[in-house]
Amino acid sequence: MNRPAMARPIFLAALTALAATLSACGSSTPTETPPLEGAAIGGDFTLVDKDGKTVHFNDFAGKYRIVYFGYSFCPDVCPLDLQHVMQGYHLFAKDHADLAKKVQPIFVTIDPARDTPQVVGQFAANFGPELLGLTGSEAQVAQAAKAFAVYYQKRPGTAPDAYLMDHSRGVYLMAPDGKPIALLPGEKDGKAVAADLAKWVR
Repeated sequence: MNRPAMARPIFLAALTALAATLSACGSSTPTETPPLEGAAIGGDFTLVDKDGKTVHFNDFAGKYRIVYFGYSFCPDVCPLDLQHVMQGYHLFAKDHADLAKKVQPIFVTIDPARDTPQVVGQFAANFGPELLGLTGSEAQVAQAAKAFAVYYQKRPGTAPDAYLMDHSRGVYLMAPDGKPIALLPGEKDGKAVAADLAKWVR
């Protein structure tokens, strides 16, 4: 006679556990730790935009920042990566307009000798008006690259202004507090970038 009474608490406990599991499955909040959490990547820098106006990384405090280092004379990798990044940003903005306003895409040249403010501005504009192109002096660019653990080196060419730049390839997603979150898959495609933005931008 007591079996049904004893079974009821067990049944209710199991039902509660099942409900919690289903709730967790339906949650949109990421539960995993950001891949770059705790990494010594990022920090303030001082560069200039297409108009020669001084820009600091910390000017965008409170916003997520996508940061990519490259150069406008790059024959293949940089344009392709930036195309994927900005396609992903625009796909993300289409589905999450309010969240996209919290994201600032930034392109930093590692070739300031050729990438003047005007050149870097025109280059960035090819990928969308939201992409901020930045340049600066050799020392300023070196400081920014060091902060983001970016490797780059000039490869001698056939003429003083005909050369390539070797550099590391990474698309950093930085949190509103300036700390690193993850590397976006710029080497893949726009859909992959958009998916990662949807995963981390809140």
